[in-house]
Amino acid sequence: MGRKQLLIAGAAVIVIAGVVVGIVATGGSKPAAGRGGTTSSSSSTVTTQALPSDRCPLTDLPAPGGTPPSRPPIAVKIGNEPGPDAGGLGAARPQSGLNEADVVYDTPAEGGIMRYVAIFQCNDASLIGPVRSVRWVDWHILAEFRVSILAHVGGIEQDRAIVATKKYILNGDDFSYPQAYEQISSRVSPDSTYTSTSALYKLFHNETPPSPIFKYTAKPPAGAKPVASVGINFSYGTDVLWKWDPTTSSWLHFYGSGSTPDIDTLDNKQVSTTNIVIQVVHYTFGPYAESPGGSGDVQSITTGTGTGYVLRDGEMIPVIWHRPTLRDATTYTTTSGTPVGLAPGRTWVEMLLDTTAKVKGALTFTP
Repeated sequence: MGRKQLLIAGAAVIVIAGVVVGIVATGGSKPAAGRGGTTSSSSSTVTTQALPSDRCPLTDLPAPGGTPPSRPPIAVKIGNEPGPDAGGLGAARPQSGLNEADVVYDTPAEGGIMRYVAIFQCNDASLIGPVRSVRWVDWHILAEFRVSILAHVGGIEQDRAIVATKKYILNGDDFSYPQAYEQISSRVSPDSTYTSTSALYKLFHNETPPSPIFKYTAKPPAGAKPVASVGINFSYGTDVLWKWDPTTSSWLHFYGSGSTPDIDTLDNKQVSTTNIVIQVVHYTFGPYAESPGGSGDVQSITTGTGTGYVLRDGEMIPVIWHRPTLRDATTYTTTSGTPVGLAPGRTWVEMLLDTTAKVKGALTFTP
């Protein structure tokens, strides 16, 4: 739901191949650790990696100016409908600001669409969007951070009420803070609402930086195999391809099985990332419809244990992901239990529904 009635094509969810995973349901909450250190729960202890003081906490890259900013991350909910929209444009695409994000979560929503949760902390972005409505998965993802600003355009009443109660979220809802958002004339509602990091940081006085949520290593573990590309067919119109580009040491993002480069309209460069984490998740349908006549929202379970893949340095390795409770960092190990680290840089987390496991060709790796 956006500022006006949200119209979503009811595409059937085409699921992603992988191993069917029985995943644990909800987690609890507890205080998080500082920048690096140890967090504990009733069932486990998770150690986060302490990074040098001049590195960005969510990327392990050198901080602009040599010192990471003392501020929380901003999480912006960004639309990803393929279009065309009522004005004949590409609906939510192409987006703005993704190349300035530290982490991007690609999450399933209702009707087979995907939506992004883009996390900004070390870098600024002057135009981010299109900003869309909050979903159930958003506050479950953000529990992994100490505190964060969540930018969204409303949502169903029940979700908005829950977000407002979360002490680890500074709720930057457009409905409450319209001064932090703008409507751009080149896009059609509900995909015309945009924001910026500067506008959102003006809303809240908070100097709490995040702890690192990933482990970083110089090389992938033994057993990683070369991969030139990975294709993910989420649903009709939402099939993506990541291609390894050795000249830039990054993965490049394409749509339409690789026929359309995804260009960020803020910097006019192709969307790219250093790491791709493919996380297979169990899910349920929530009790409330996100749009008139629609089903309940997709509630992706991000706690417990499941399977997945880590792609970095042009290589791929199967992993097991672990997150005991909502306030724990997600960690990754090989199937034999060896910790798997990421390369310093931006990370995209592709959340794949476990019901996709038996769909042949929905998830493909090209050597």
